[in-house]
This record gives sequence, structure tokens and C-alpha cells, in this order.
Amino acid sequence: MNTTFFITGTGTGVGKTVVAAIITEALRADYWKPVQAGDLDAGDSQTVQRLVSNKKTIFHPNAYALRTPMSPHAAAALDGVAIDASSIRRPKTKNALVIEGAGGVLVPLNDSETIMDLMLPTDQVIVVSKHELGSINHTLLTIEALKQRNLSIFGIIFNGPETPTTETVISKMTGVRILGRIDTEPYMDARVVLDYAEIFNDEFTTTR
Repeated sequence: MNTTFFITGTGTGVGKTVVAAIITEALRADYWKPVQAGDLDAGDSQTVQRLVSNKKTIFHPNAYALRTPMSPHAAAALDGVAIDASSIRRPKTKNALVIEGAGGVLVPLNDSETIMDLMLPTDQVIVVSKHELGSINHTLLTIEALKQRNLSIFGIIFNGPETPTTETVISKMTGVRILGRIDTEPYMDARVVLDYAEIFNDEFTTTR
């Protein structure tokens, strides 16, 4: 079975899409965002496609493409549809697969299901944690929720300037591997993503 990495985060706007692009580039994996809410002409799939330069990656279409930039359950209601996690079929591929979630792990898809209901026990979950006020609490809660579901946490990637006190306490309190950090870059393009892919490559060599 090919490895699937599920990219989640401590919330919205923490850098999941950039991390997804970096890992997709590092593995030359396929990319898939099951649920996109808003920005349908320039959403996360289009962003990752712009940032990834290898020719092997296939970008699979969203299972749900919702018009309004809101929580998926609310955006779906405005579109007159209902999201059903069990109806979402993963793309078939012989390649490694990078899946990008929406928001954090407990973002609702409907009245009873959340983003975590899209994760499988075989997925390698990567948590993106942005260095900002409250990030320690948000990261610990995210890791705790994943552990309670017995999901496999591959590691944490930090986003932002080096903050040793934050990174150290999260590492010690969770026992989860720290995969690395993305610095605050003046711009993000395919060349920068490729540079980070080479940096992170060693963490993923066993998945090739």
C-alpha cells in the first residue's frame, strides 16, 4: 500500500497548503484536497499546483467544491448540499498521496462528522503549527484529539521564526517527532518550495 500523508493544522491559515506543496514536491506524490470552501478559481489545489514543479504529481479534483469561504458544514448548507464523509472516495493512485484537510481536526463537515472522520488509521498525519499566541495550547489539543482517535501522527512541522521554548515544550509534552520548520519567507514560489522539499526529504525517504 502506498503511503498517504494527511496534512492538518492547529487552525485556519497556519500554513497547511505550503506544507502540502513541500511534501508533495519532496515525494513527487499526488495531491488531493477533499473539501474546498471558497476561492474555487484560486483555491488550495491551484496554489499547490502552482508551487509544485515536478511532472509526476497528479492533482485530483475536490470531492466537494463549495462556493463560500466558511466552515464546510455552513458552506455546504448555503450550496444546498450535505457533506457525507462516508461518500467521499479517495482517488486511486499507485503514487504516494498527500491529502490536505480544511482548517483544524475538529472543523465540522456536518452535524456529526469532522475533518478527523476523513482520516484513516493507515494515514500518516502531519500537524502544522504556526508560531503565534496560543499555538502551544492549540497544538497540544490537536495532538490529544488525534491520539484519542488512535490515529498515526507522523510528526509536527512548525511555521514561523524559530521559537525554541515553544518547540521544546510541545515536543516534550506530546512525544511527537518534530519534522522541521518553515521560516517566514519574503515570498513563496516553486523554487522556495523545492528548496524546502530537499531539506525535508530525509524525513520521508523511507516512504519512497
